[in-house]
Amino acid sequence: MTNEKDVIEIMLEDLKRALAKPKNQRKWGMTIDLEKCIGCHACTTACKNGNMTPPGVLYRQVAEFEFGEYPNTRVVFFPRPCMQCQEPPCTKVCPVNATWLGEDGIVVIDYKKCVGCGYCIVACPYGARARDLGLYYSQEIKKISYELEPFKEYNRFWARTSHFSSPVGNARKCHFCIHRVEVGKLPKCVDSCLGRATYFGDLNDPQSLISKINASALIAFKYKEELGTKPIVTYVVSSNRALARYLAKI
Repeated sequence: MTNEKDVIEIMLEDLKRALAKPKNQRKWGMTIDLEKCIGCHACTTACKNGNMTPPGVLYRQVAEFEFGEYPNTRVVFFPRPCMQCQEPPCTKVCPVNATWLGEDGIVVIDYKKCVGCGYCIVACPYGARARDLGLYYSQEIKKISYELEPFKEYNRFWARTSHFSSPVGNARKCHFCIHRVEVGKLPKCVDSCLGRATYFGDLNDPQSLISKINASALIAFKYKEELGTKPIVTYVVSSNRALARYLAKI
């Protein structure tokens, strides 16, 4: 047997340490190791289950692309949560100030203020936002469906009981499961990751696992950072030099 801690245990310890600090002294970040992601989509499934997102609303997409030259090719999976931009274009176009960048680095939405105009959905260059159209997976039996049960987001419970109850009609997006994080739990996509490819923690803590992973990776990059959005989701490759060289070119 080994005494080494699982990365989940380490991140939970990092989380506890971060939560002991004032909110404005921590900055939540996420790092995804593209070499370790196996494309199981467990993160997508766990996210949908945990946040009870309806049809058309997906917080955690997993794209894929082919790497290498025939016949020596492989598929690389590319998870895409909200990038939690530090210069978010989505917040700048909201006419009612219903979305903003929090002091802990998370871009949030106030469902009560949101008027469903969709400006933020169009402005997001990552396709990370979607409108809740009030649909159900069990349209015919929704009156007895779990989909009517209240679910928790942004530290309060919501019930999609009609087209007049938030968040129906509102823009919705990944929020790093902040309602879980603030009570000492990791985001659903992190603790469900079979390949242990997703890391979460306080970027302001140089001793956190996520900070060490970012510092030691062969390559670390931000998706579409050339747009000036300053995303805090980082993609890394830990040991595959050929993949690192390939990603450095795109």
